[in-house]
Amino acid sequence: MSTLLLGRWDGSGNLVINESHQIKNGDDDAAEALVNGQDDKRHDAWAAEFDVDRHSDAVQRAYEEYVAHEGTRLIDEAEGFEPVTN
Repeated sequence: MSTLLLGRWDGSGNLVINESHQIKNGDDDAAEALVNGQDDKRHDAWAAEFDVDRHSDAVQRAYEEYVAHEGTRLIDEAEGFEPVTN
């Protein structure tokens, strides 16, 4: 299984995770349907699939790969997980 995170970039450059979905590894159709279903009127949508089973592991990877080097925050509104930042 993989974890697909859906979110958006806020006005301060923070990554806000709104949804988390478990999908089969390589199920591009399921991932595409979820990604295309995002409300992206402001063109700030974000999505990434991680080859991990747990939401918390996916959020930690998202922080490390997309946020840490930017000096901004990752805010997990889906499950409230706080990534390790040091």
